[in-house]
Amino acid sequence: MVQAETANTVSVRTGQVQSLTRALSILNVIAENPPGLSLTAIAKSLTLAPSTTHRLLTTLQEERYVQYDRDSSRWQIAMQAFVTGNGFLVSRDLVTVARPYMRRLMELSGETVNLAIADGDKVIYLAQVESREMMRVFSKPGNSVPMHCSGVGKAILMAMGARDVARIIETQSLIKLTDKTITDPKLLYDELSSSRKLGFAVDDEEHAIGLRCAAAIIYDEHAEPLAGLSISGPAARISKDRLLELGRITVEVATEITAALGGRPPG
Repeated sequence: MVQAETANTVSVRTGQVQSLTRALSILNVIAENPPGLSLTAIAKSLTLAPSTTHRLLTTLQEERYVQYDRDSSRWQIAMQAFVTGNGFLVSRDLVTVARPYMRRLMELSGETVNLAIADGDKVIYLAQVESREMMRVFSKPGNSVPMHCSGVGKAILMAMGARDVARIIETQSLIKLTDKTITDPKLLYDELSSSRKLGFAVDDEEHAIGLRCAAAIIYDEHAEPLAGLSISGPAARISKDRLLELGRITVEVATEITAALGGRPPG
């Protein structure tokens, strides 16, 4: 016999979910600020009472997700958060498998190579192999960039299903970061269509002036986009013609990583 939940039970459960949501929000805001944040800054950022924020921080500290630095009076991410996040990478072994191929791609191109995954309407960098050139691109693992104006982001978009692409393009703000950023949905759809024909996507100074990037897709076992692989460097070294050549070799290496992971391209 199924018993109806009492109002008190529902209230307790709702409170627990709210506390969990707030605790995760605290983790997210601290993670976005590596030097750490004060209690006041965290509470203000999330519009929470300082007492509530402190209670949640104390609980997270007990579980080793955050730690308090007395010298700076700031709360910082702790070891358990790393262990938990690393579990995702270990489960796919994506970075471990991809890194040797990324190094080879860097040697072939002479430019910086990046590995990134989708996160909502953004992409998050997982790993990078830096160019040996003095002037090079640097993206710290964990950094995120908008999907619509980055090479890896557009590569992932072009490989997504139509419904997912529409949800991202039509419901998210297409922020203008440079004069070349595509902010018109129709133009972005056209760009993705062209990218599919090429087999790779490019960022022609759309995310940052003076930076060009070519990106291809790494697929999983279901022929779905798993990650984006890109070559990026200064426009002074990467002409538009060279950008296309870099796109072609990125596709070749991304295909090799796909095979190494047991994935398969569409079709």
